[in-house]
Amino acid sequence: MTTASGAVPLAAGTDTAPSRRYDVALLDLDGVVYVGPDAVPGVPGALASARRDGMRLGYVTNNASRTPEEVAAHLTELEVAAAPEDVITSSQAAATVVAELLGAGARVLPVGGPGVSAALRSAGLTVVTSAEEDPQAVVQGYGKDVGWAQLAEAVVAVRNGARHVATNADASIPSPRGPLPGNGAMVAVVVGVTGTPPLVTGKPDPAMHAECVRRTGARRPLVVGDRLDTDIEGARRAGADSLLVLTGVTDPALLLAAEPHRRPDLLAPDAGGLLVPHPPVELRDRTWRCGAWSVRAVEGGALELSDEGRSAGERSSGGDGLDGLRALCVANWAQHPDDGAAPQVVGADPAAAGALAAWGLGRA
Repeated sequence: MTTASGAVPLAAGTDTAPSRRYDVALLDLDGVVYVGPDAVPGVPGALASARRDGMRLGYVTNNASRTPEEVAAHLTELEVAAAPEDVITSSQAAATVVAELLGAGARVLPVGGPGVSAALRSAGLTVVTSAEEDPQAVVQGYGKDVGWAQLAEAVVAVRNGARHVATNADASIPSPRGPLPGNGAMVAVVVGVTGTPPLVTGKPDPAMHAECVRRTGARRPLVVGDRLDTDIEGARRAGADSLLVLTGVTDPALLLAAEPHRRPDLLAPDAGGLLVPHPPVELRDRTWRCGAWSVRAVEGGALELSDEGRSAGERSSGGDGLDGLRALCVANWAQHPDDGAAPQVVGADPAAAGALAAWGLGRA
């Protein structure tokens, strides 16, 4: 798949900072702005700088456990300026969908954190606490205290005919200890018993990004996320450009093998990538080049990464250390325009071998 301009994703880059090229950034939270309770280092300052450049910020999260007020308060504690109206959660999206399907006042059983119940009430729905109250729908979202009792009520309600609605299907969430079970893992428990697939309303469904675009009046939004299957696919489905950051669940190996509809337009180590131009990846003499790095196909179909010969001092004076990865992605995606594939990658020299090892890719 190519972008709207016909280029392979990542290839075009930007000649100016995204904070000056796009009017609104639609930022995921977990894995982008914070991991666990703490801000990603440097990100609050980067977002403040993006605001000074004139970029508006909206926060779009699949985490359904908290209310927009709680999310905004947490962001403010982390020195990220945010108001409740800047936040849209997957609980809000689910509540809107259920209200449209079943009408105001419909009885709904929430499974998840307080944000799920709050969103349902705000949408004019009637919150019930057990399957015996004959709910018309079950809305299931992430909550760290969700356990057997809530899952059992959900199973009984769905088996009795309630519509199962999931705020998202993220199998994992990022944490300082590594990936932990997300809402999708808990949804799978209910589905495994009932055999009934849920209606999923969060990202990558474009409704969440569309709502944030409506609120901010964005004309050229940029989706910033750490997940290929929600943030990047959601941006593609909403017709928006995307920036992938590597502070969450996606690592270089996953990115390299991304399916066409999950390939980002821009790549950065973290949300500080909003503040700097992004180098293009250019094809010359059957070799993909980005900054000081080049990639070419070699015998057997492998992709060979090479240092273009600049000194380490020259390379370290600028850039974010990802130019070689950009070149690898574009080279692989150009060879696989219609499917995702994990190529064999090799380093042609010590610098390239070191870069591949740092990214968890290939062999020397």
